[in-house]
Amino acid sequence: MLHTVNITIENADDKELRQLYTTAFPVEEQIPYDDLMYLMGAVPIDYTAYYDSNMLVGLTMVLHLPNYNWGWYFAVREQLRGQGYGQEILTAVLNKYHGERPFIIDIESPLQADAPNPEQRQRRHAFYVRNGLMDTPTSRTFENITYTIMTNSDKPFTQYDYDSIIDALRAVWKSMPSQQ
Repeated sequence: MLHTVNITIENADDKELRQLYTTAFPVEEQIPYDDLMYLMGAVPIDYTAYYDSNMLVGLTMVLHLPNYNWGWYFAVREQLRGQGYGQEILTAVLNKYHGERPFIIDIESPLQADAPNPEQRQRRHAFYVRNGLMDTPTSRTFENITYTIMTNSDKPFTQYDYDSIIDALRAVWKSMPSQQ
């Protein structure tokens, strides 16, 4: 059974967490970690680390928005993948965010014809479907990566909803002080 640690600005600058974050996601999908720590004080992010005894297993970051909970980042340490940890973490997250505000995620689309990692995308998509998430009719392409938007809710989620979320994040991003 995993236990969790709530990550705050005070404990976010952890070597293991930083390493997992920077190695689990493609560089073009990462917010620089120092900027992410700043954002933790500017927007409501539920950053959680998952441990098996004292071993870091994974992390999640969920952005609380007025109408949605957006699963922003979800990672399991590479050497621990395929051992059930991802399913345990996702189940906990979906249980926590099952309610009035739908839970949404965006993943690299398994339908992008020119994707460099089609098998990985198919496996990832199948994992989320097996665990109760559904495709929405919404997608987005950013820096030549097409993302599929998935949810755990029957409530409609439209391109307008997604664009509104991105616009709100851009406004916060633009107001960030420069990191010198």
